[in-house]
Amino acid sequence: MSPEYAMKDVFSIKSDVYSFGVLMLEIVSGRRNNSFQHVDDVLNLVGYAWDLWQKGEGIELVDPAISDSCVKYQVLRCIHVSLLCVEDGAIDRPTMSDVLFLLTNESMPLPLPKKPAFSIGRKAIEANISDKESNNHSVNGLSISEMDAR
Repeated sequence: MSPEYAMKDVFSIKSDVYSFGVLMLEIVSGRRNNSFQHVDDVLNLVGYAWDLWQKGEGIELVDPAISDSCVKYQVLRCIHVSLLCVEDGAIDRPTMSDVLFLLTNESMPLPLPKKPAFSIGRKAIEANISDKESNNHSVNGLSISEMDAR
């Protein structure tokens, strides 16, 4: 679940991009995000992936069951695109069509990922939303979805 949706009920197509990024990290690592445990007390799989990426050890994220049979540069590209998908700011995340393009065009250079949204708190998100935007329930093309029973 994207942080903006979890904290403020703001949902958009960029929320789905965030979820897709987490899903790709789960597939590559063979681990679930919500049950991730690590000795370094990283909050979750996204945080662990970010730490490894920052150290230049992204390949350590790969599930040992597939590490011998995978193409390393393709897996690293998947991790890189995943980190672009889970960036803190929804506006910084690529669209799903951009994600598809980045995954299928290996000659296309990838931008450096920014810090992912794995430790951001409610106050940080609220600070990014002005009073005017929150009254309109929209931030940078994001909207609040309200659930009503039938």
